[in-house]
Amino acid sequence: METDALSKPPINVPPTGAETESIHKRHARASHSLQTIYSDSEILDVCIIAAREAGQIIRDTCGKIAVEKTKATVQDLVTVADKNCQDLIEARLKERFPFADFLGEENVAPGAIASASALQSFLTPPRDLLFIVDPIDGTTNFVSGIPFSVVSIGVARRNELCVGVIYEPYRDELFTSMKGQGAFLNGEKMSVSPERLLINTVLGFGLGSSSRVATTMIKGLSALEPVTRGQRALGSAALHLAYVAAGRLTVFYECDLSSWDISAGSLLVKEAGGRVTDTRGVPYTLETRDILASNGKGDIHTQIVDLLVQAGADAAPIPLSLN
Repeated sequence: METDALSKPPINVPPTGAETESIHKRHARASHSLQTIYSDSEILDVCIIAAREAGQIIRDTCGKIAVEKTKATVQDLVTVADKNCQDLIEARLKERFPFADFLGEENVAPGAIASASALQSFLTPPRDLLFIVDPIDGTTNFVSGIPFSVVSIGVARRNELCVGVIYEPYRDELFTSMKGQGAFLNGEKMSVSPERLLINTVLGFGLGSSSRVATTMIKGLSALEPVTRGQRALGSAALHLAYVAAGRLTVFYECDLSSWDISAGSLLVKEAGGRVTDTRGVPYTLETRDILASNGKGDIHTQIVDLLVQAGADAAPIPLSLN
C-alpha cells in the first residue's frame, strides 16, 4: 500500500536565490513594522536624553578643540567633538530603537550633492522611523568659543516629521515638539511672535559655507534690510529656527541647507503656530533646501517670498549634478 504523499516527511530543499531575497525582504518589513509600537512621546524622551548628553560635551569643550578637517569649503569645519557627539546620539537612539534608520551629518560626504543624495536614499522607499541628526549645528561658533551652537534631532515617520528636539547647552534651553502637540521651551509652551507688519520684523539669516550661497544671500538681505526692523546672523540654522518658534525672531531665511540643519526646527516653528516653506512659498518637506520660516502673521511671509523672487535671491545656483 502506498503511503499518502501528505504523510511523507518534508524534504529540506534550500531556497533559491529569488526565494532567499524574498525572505530577507519579509524579515526587513517585519523589523521595520516594529517602529509603529513606539509612541512619539517615547521617541521624544530618548531624543532629549541623547541631546542633553551630547550638549554636555559641547558645553565642556567649546573653544577648546581644534579643527580636525574641513569639508567642501574652508568655512565648513569638522572637529572630533562632532563625531563624538554623533556617535553618542546614535548609540542612545539605536539602543532603544534598534531597527530605526539614522541620517547623521558626519556620516555623509561633503557638499550639497552628497547631502541631497544621502537624504533621498532614506526617502524612497519611506522609512517607518528615521532620525535626522546634526550633532553640532554651529561648529564654527563652537571652535571659536562663541556660545551659539546646538544639538538638532528631527524624527520622521514615513517622510513626515513627528518629533523635533533642539538643545542649546550654554543656557540649558531645550526646545521640543511633537506633531499636533505644540512646541515647548524647557517644558513651557511657546509660540511665534505677534508682529503682523513686515517693517516690525527681526530677520535671522545665514550666509552658508560657500560663495555660491553667500552671494545669493547678500542679494536677499539687500532686498529685505530696508523693509525689516533688524537682521541677525547667529551662525546656526537650527538655533535660528528655534528662536522663530520661541518668538525671539520673526523670520529666518537661508538657501541650500541640509535636512539635518532644518528638520527639527521646521517642526518647532509649525507647532508654535508659524509657517515654513521654501523661498518660493512651497510648503516645507524633508527635501526642502532653501528655507523661509516665519510667524505666519499678516502678509509677512508672502511679502518676503515676493521680495526674494524679485531680487533673484530665492535660490543659490545649483551644482550641475543636482539639476
